[in-house]
Amino acid sequence: MFMFFLSLFAVILCKLKASIRMPINSPVAGVIEELLVTDGSTVKPGQNIVKIRVGAAPAAGAAKPAPKEEPKPAAAAPPPPSAPPPPQAAPPPPKASPPPSSVPLSSTPVSSIKPVTPQQQIPVVGDSRGEQRVKMNRMRQRIAQRLKDAQNIYAMLTTFNEIDMTNIIELRNSQKDAFLKKHGLKLGFMSAFVKASAYALSDQPIVNAVIDDQEIVYRDYIDISVAVATPKGLVVPVLRNVRNMNYADIERAIAELGEKARNNTLAIEDMDGGTFTISNGGVFGSMFGTPIINPPQSAILGMHAIIERPVVINKKVEIRPMMYVALTYDHRLVDGREAVTFLRKIKAAVEDPRIMLLDL
Repeated sequence: MFMFFLSLFAVILCKLKASIRMPINSPVAGVIEELLVTDGSTVKPGQNIVKIRVGAAPAAGAAKPAPKEEPKPAAAAPPPPSAPPPPQAAPPPPKASPPPSSVPLSSTPVSSIKPVTPQQQIPVVGDSRGEQRVKMNRMRQRIAQRLKDAQNIYAMLTTFNEIDMTNIIELRNSQKDAFLKKHGLKLGFMSAFVKASAYALSDQPIVNAVIDDQEIVYRDYIDISVAVATPKGLVVPVLRNVRNMNYADIERAIAELGEKARNNTLAIEDMDGGTFTISNGGVFGSMFGTPIINPPQSAILGMHAIIERPVVINKKVEIRPMMYVALTYDHRLVDGREAVTFLRKIKAAVEDPRIMLLDL
C-alpha cells in the first residue's frame, strides 16, 4: 500500500463573466483519503489537491504477507482483518463509499460544514439580531469584479425610450400555435428584440465596435449575448451570427443555451465573445433600470416589464401595452446621436417587423 498526490492544472479565464467548474479525473482507481484544499479556493498549476490510496495494489499486497505468517487462517477470509497490519486496511473500505458522492469538489464534506449551520439557523431565528457569514462562490466573485471593472473603465451613459407592444403581441397570439406546431418551440418576445438589435447594429456599426487601446475595432459579424439568471449567478451565453438567423433559429438557440445554463453545463465557448448584450429584467417585473455594460462590449440593451398605460395615439388617449427600454453605451466611443438613433431603430423594428423585410 502506498500514497501519492494528484496534481491539478487550473486555468483562470479572466474574460468570462462566470467561472466554470471542470471535472478532474484521477489517473488511477483508488480511494480519496484526504482533501488538501477547501471548496471555492483558488489553486495553481502543479498544486496538490487530494491524497488518493490505490485500491487494487494494496489489497493484493496485504493479502500475501498474511498467509505466510499464519498458514492456517490463510484459507479463511476472516483472519486477515484480525492481524495487526490488516486493521489499517480495514478502515479505508468504509471511506470507499463517500468518494463517489464527493467526487465533485463542490460537494466535499469540508465545504458543507460551514453552510449547514446558517441554513439550520435561518428557519429557527425569530427576533434574533445575529449575523451570518457565507463565503461568496467563485462565480459571484467574478461577476462582482467584472461589474466594478466596467464601472471604473467605461464612460457609461444611458438613453431611454418606450415601445408599443401591441403589434408584436398580436403577431405572437395569432401565430404562436402554428409556430409551435412547425418548430416545436414557443414564440416569445426575445426573438423579436434580438432580431431588431441585429438590424439596428447593422445600421449603426459603431455600437457593434469596441475600443482596443488607441484603436477602434469594427466587427463584420454580430454575436449577441443574452443574460440568463441562474441560481448560482448571472451568465451571458452568446448567439452567433444573429444577422443570418430568423425568429425560429433565435428561439431555438435561446432555448438550448437556457437549458444548459439551468443544468450548469455551459461550456467556455458558449460564453466567450459577444459584440452586444440584451438583458431582460422584465421577466422579474422590473419596470425601469439602467443596465451595466458587459466588458469588452460597448453597449447593452435593457428590456423591462410590459405594462398597460395610457398613451396618446393620433391625438387620442388609448390604453396600450408599453415597455420601457434602456440603452447603456460607452460614451467614449458612441455619441448620443448614434445611441438614440440605434434605440429608435430597435423601437421601430419591434413595433412593426415589416420594416426589416423592406430594409427601411
